[in-house]
Amino acid sequence: MLMRSEPFTEVNRIAQQLFGVPTTGTWSRPTAMPADAYRNGDEFVIAFDLPGVDADAIDIDVERNVLTVRAERRPIDLGEQATVQLSERPLGVFSRQLFLGDALDTDHIDAAYDNGVLVVRIPIAEKAKPRKISVAGREHTEQKVITG
Repeated sequence: MLMRSEPFTEVNRIAQQLFGVPTTGTWSRPTAMPADAYRNGDEFVIAFDLPGVDADAIDIDVERNVLTVRAERRPIDLGEQATVQLSERPLGVFSRQLFLGDALDTDHIDAAYDNGVLVVRIPIAEKAKPRKISVAGREHTEQKVITG
């Protein structure tokens, strides 16, 4: 369903986890965002962590089975009197590309954002759903031999 082929993004994400370096992402070099993906019945569900991001700062595109999610976490406006005492929350641009398999119906993607989690739901394509195949039997007709 999902093909992982973003080695540099994955290496960057692992390095951030290991060294705890909160980098500021830019539009040309965005920071990776954590995601979970699973199949739930007849749909494929992907959840992205985007705490502190406004819903209007999230951009989702799909092109040629590549799902791209971009978001920007902006600093909160405290006015001109505020001075930074501690700054650990990463700001800037976050992005993630996922390569979707042909078994997904990318024409009917749905997305919802709540409590800092973006949930993208992609239906499984009809052609990829399991189905029963009926077996037709070949009728054998008996030939009667008439003797006389």
